[in-house]
Amino acid sequence: MSIKSRLKKIILLLLHGEAKPVYANIVCNNPNERLKGRKIIITGGSRGLGEAMARKFKSEGASVLITGRIEASIAETAKSIGCKYLVLDMLKPQSFDEFINSADELLGGVDTLVNNAGISLHENTFFDVTPVSFDTQINTNFRGPLFLTQSFIRRIKANGKKGNVLFISSETGDTTDCRPYGYTKAAINSMVKGLANLFQKESIRINAVAPGITATEMTGINVEGNINAGSYATGRFYIPQEIAEVATFLISDESGCVSGQIITCNNAQTVNPRWK
Repeated sequence: MSIKSRLKKIILLLLHGEAKPVYANIVCNNPNERLKGRKIIITGGSRGLGEAMARKFKSEGASVLITGRIEASIAETAKSIGCKYLVLDMLKPQSFDEFINSADELLGGVDTLVNNAGISLHENTFFDVTPVSFDTQINTNFRGPLFLTQSFIRRIKANGKKGNVLFISSETGDTTDCRPYGYTKAAINSMVKGLANLFQKESIRINAVAPGITATEMTGINVEGNINAGSYATGRFYIPQEIAEVATFLISDESGCVSGQIITCNNAQTVNPRWK
């Protein structure tokens, strides 16, 4: 090491102190066929949390179909997982009825929809929000899932089936925000509760998982890299596999008495106690 490099390291240590490792106790249940016989659609399943859920659900005995806009990407992931796929653009609700019918046929009777596809444009400030960025996020994160869920519920009701809908919300849905991404997640939380109440007597459960910042391509955090996060009490960001565990519980029969709930996965980061 050169003298210059040594001096630089010493200065960094004096300014910031020695970096401390962060330890995470992440427990993933061994597959035990909790989802055996289930027929599940996961939107946005080519990477990140969607891919992690698809792998987990498949390992638990489910038949899984993933979606995405780019066929090459979604086909590659589906082959890796050993599941089915269909191309789907969340900005085109006019195609949703046909998509649900095709998915229903491919899976042999769909019964679960996971609304995972989403986008965040990470505008720096309120004044960086544009009509285009607003419409893109609202349409992808909220409008699309609303109408896809509408098509899905119509289909399972016509089939006389029980059903599950799981939305992927966000911890931002628990807080105030000045950007469209946060608005969409707050709207999803409201929709989850409203739909759960609407269909409570029809054996259709509606819930949501609301992750904290998770290491995915959307957040720009590499799960194989540095997931330290001083802003969290845990000292780290989350990984897709641990969120997938919570999602598995919410769509399994183990949570048969749970509907209309938003399970926030961030170790109480967004809880606002009066003594804070």
